[in-house]
Order: sequence, then structure tokens, then C-alpha cells
Amino acid sequence: MYIYGKNVAKERLNSNEKIIRAYLSDKFNDQSIIRALHQKKVKINYLTNKELDHKVDGLHQGIILEVDDIKTYNYQEIIPHIKKEYPLVVMLDHLEDPHNFGAIIRTSVALGVDAIIIPNDRNVPINGTVAKTSAGAISHIPIIRVPNLNSTITKLKQDGYWIIGTDMEGSNYRTIDYHMPICLIIGNEGKGMSKVIKDNCDYIATIPMTGKINSLNASVSCAIILSQITGTR
Repeated sequence: MYIYGKNVAKERLNSNEKIIRAYLSDKFNDQSIIRALHQKKVKINYLTNKELDHKVDGLHQGIILEVDDIKTYNYQEIIPHIKKEYPLVVMLDHLEDPHNFGAIIRTSVALGVDAIIIPNDRNVPINGTVAKTSAGAISHIPIIRVPNLNSTITKLKQDGYWIIGTDMEGSNYRTIDYHMPICLIIGNEGKGMSKVIKDNCDYIATIPMTGKINSLNASVSCAIILSQITGTR
């Protein structure tokens, strides 16, 4: 896959993860990145900006890296090994927008989320746009793929997690006691959480709206509630 942008490139270069090849604009002049590529013995192909534009959909800032697909994990590889008093994971109920996905990854890393759970099907793919929007944060959090979200919720409950969904009708998110292992569920941008997922939640958190807008972007809602969770523990 291709990842792109200076911040993403710097995060990748500062990690031990492999870079297959770099594509740079023939006008690219960030010497620190160029030196780091040479130090890692990454083959560099220089292209025109127009040629780079054809490789990715997004602002590449003159640099595209060809890398292996982002590694994902299964439930057993991650969840049983989170050794904290109050683990915190985020589950995404069939998100469609890569920018939302990337922003949620970035917020999750910033606020200490232990893992992100996504379904195998009908979810936005982990692509270069997701990596770019996360500003490289995607390298710092495990992403778990599962075949079925509802059965995963059952497993989480068996492992001691409380399930908090997000919806316009529920309890004020400020009134919930977050001193417990939590899985926070963020629903689809248009439809919200599916009914079967909503029915399996222990709590439904709602962000009160007092202005003229009655809903928030999925990644913004996620950031507000995660901030409340981590700030009150």
C-alpha cells in the first residue's frame, strides 16, 4: 500500500517498520527525510508532482512511501494481554469515511486507548488516506479485525468490559462513571450504531446539543467522550 505526507513519512522512518520504496517529487527538498531514507537504504524514485498525483488521492506533500499493508490482529492476540486496571478500547460499527477513521486513530493514540476494533467487512479499508489523516498515529495502536461485532461484544463482557455506545438518545456522557474497563462504540456516520449493537450496550452516552446543530461528526464525538473518560479516571 501507499502512505503519504511528511508527518506519516517521519513516523515511519522513526520506526523499525519496513519501507519498500520511496517516491519523491523532483522538487522535494526536506533534507532530513532524504537523509533518513538514505540511512535506511530505501530506494528513491523521483517523479514529477503530476505523476505523484496519479498514485494517491490526497495531499502527498511530495512524498509517497510504498509499504506493507498495515498489520492487524485478532482478538486473542491483544485483548487478554492488556494489563491495566481500566482498559479502554474503541469499536467502530462499520465506519465509511477514511478521514473519520484516521482522526479517531489519532485521538485514540493521544488519549491512551489500548486498541481499536473493526469488523472484517463493510468497514472503510485501512489505506493511505487513513494513515495520512492519523498523522502517523496508526503505527502506535493495534487494530483488531473481528468477523462479528456482536459476538465480540459478548467476549468483551466475559472479559470484564462494560460496553458504552454513542447515540443521540441516552444518558448525558458527563454523568457516567467510567471507572471500569470500557469498550466505547462509535456508530456509522449516517446510520449510527446498528440496532443489534445498540441493544447489547450497557450504557448509551449522549452529548447534549444546545446550539443549532443537532449532531456531530463521528470522530469529534469520539474525541469528546474519550476525553471525558480519560479525564475523570
